Amino acid sequence: MSNSTTINEIKPPLAQVLSSKLTLIKQYWQQLKPRDRRIWLVIGVALSMCLLWLIAIAPALNTLRNAPGLHRQIDAQIENMQRISAEAKSLQKQPKLSLDDAQKALQNTVSQRLGGTGQISITGNRAILTLKNATPQSVAEFLTEARINARAIPQEAKITRSNAPNPSWDGSMTLTLPAK
Repeated sequence: MSNSTTINEIKPPLAQVLSSKLTLIKQYWQQLKPRDRRIWLVIGVALSMCLLWLIAIAPALNTLRNAPGLHRQIDAQIENMQRISAEAKSLQKQPKLSLDDAQKALQNTVSQRLGGTGQISITGNRAILTLKNATPQSVAEFLTEARINARAIPQEAKITRSNAPNPSWDGSMTLTLPAK
């Protein structure tokens, strides 16, 4: 005998197994009293309703309940992306800036936005900004203006935050200016 023959002889096909189980259930059902049949029907309907609730209705209601909040969140993300896109397009439309003009614009931005809390050292198209007790707001304003006016792009930052009640930043930042 081969293995496949032995397995087929030992295990009856699935259809036969299901058919025999179904026959047993039908016999048991017919032996039940009408009152017991109604009880089993009520239990079956109750279980079916619970499954329907868990699988179909509850997830749909949850989605409907959360939809307005998700919609607002997605709208805010879209607005932010559109704002960033408009900013990028406006930066692309600006005329090319010479390296000398970029260096001057960066030095002016440092003196206007950081005052005595920032010192800049420029070599070619790289600038190193040293911060001492600079406020986070002034650094943020400086970076925005440096990006727009001098086309400076931050490459590296080594900044530490003080633990004072009014936090300030110390450290250095490397910026790249547009090539010649």
